[in-house]
Amino acid sequence: MSLTTGLKLPLSGSSKNHLTNAKDDNKIVGLPPRIIAGKTHTAIVYCEGNFGALDGKTANGLVRHSEKYKILSVIDSQKTGLDSGVVLDDKPNDIPINRDLTEALEQLGETPDYFIFGMAPLSGMLSTHERGVVIEAMSHGMNIVNGLHEFLNEDPVFAAACVANNVTILDIRRPRAKRDLRMFSGGITKVTCPRIAVLGTDGAIGKRTTATILTQALNDQGIKAVMVGTGQTGLIQGARHGIALDAIPSQFCSGEMEATIIEAFEQEHPDVIIVEGQGALSHPAYLTSSFILRGSRPNGVVLQHAPARSHLGDFPDMPMPSPASEINLIETFADTKVIGLTINHENMTDVQVSAAITRYEEQLGIPATDALARSPEHLVKMVLAAFPQLEKTLTVGVH
Repeated sequence: MSLTTGLKLPLSGSSKNHLTNAKDDNKIVGLPPRIIAGKTHTAIVYCEGNFGALDGKTANGLVRHSEKYKILSVIDSQKTGLDSGVVLDDKPNDIPINRDLTEALEQLGETPDYFIFGMAPLSGMLSTHERGVVIEAMSHGMNIVNGLHEFLNEDPVFAAACVANNVTILDIRRPRAKRDLRMFSGGITKVTCPRIAVLGTDGAIGKRTTATILTQALNDQGIKAVMVGTGQTGLIQGARHGIALDAIPSQFCSGEMEATIIEAFEQEHPDVIIVEGQGALSHPAYLTSSFILRGSRPNGVVLQHAPARSHLGDFPDMPMPSPASEINLIETFADTKVIGLTINHENMTDVQVSAAITRYEEQLGIPATDALARSPEHLVKMVLAAFPQLEKTLTVGVH
């Protein structure tokens, strides 16, 4: 099991029993049950050859948590017949994985409202085969959710298919018109509640999942938290506030980040704002973390790290940075403080996770936890230790 990739812990011998029979503090916790009451939109998620992998992070996230869509099926011929929850988290969720669209529709006995492209390839573009699959879904009367950099509404073939099949395409990453983009204004200083950014040492490392769990955990304790999404998956999941930051011209990124946080603050009146990170500040290819730090000016940062990952996800010749080096870079680049470390436990046993938590707490002098494999109360304690003024809003005791 992994925050982003969905790779399960390599359990063997007594390790699985340890997870199954562990005390509440150490059991696999995961996200709260998906809230589906009042939903009107059903969906199939396409993730051929990538479900549970890095490039399948959109599908992985939607299967774990979605406020906007009720996910009925995942398409990945390499995992046909499996339960998607078991693949990701060893916990059945009754969302099956099907071989192709034909099998999915036959098994469901109905046509879902939406076909969601659930992958985030490095190219950001559809392959020739994938174009055909999307057109096929449209021929069945399914609307399309597209989170790629390629805007399908601008393609004459897809535009014609929309008209022919009376469906729509949602290009999630399409930014507002340039004349409406906002520059940084300094208005972020009027946001009086703490702002916490969840950053990482790599891309596709679980920042969004940790931010989602942290936001829910704080709300469960009576601390009103609002999450601001910064990528396509969070927006597809139903984030009320957010932007696809990597699709915005760089001149406006800090301003759009700032303006979105101000809107969340003024509309929601939260006790704390959680900002989803993107990429990593040290990453040579993904620079959006710099705009998140500049635009949101966070009061604190939670850093996500995968101890067993030897190199950057899409770049096998680029070694992973250490948490210490990333913390130094963040705190040098921005006027903020890293308040805790969270672990992505891909390719780690539970014993290794515990050892890593202890080691990093000793090395870094900050609290550490695993958002999925440990109680979310550890995340709440992490925030309260850094922002004790939030304790007055607690309605449930944190032990």
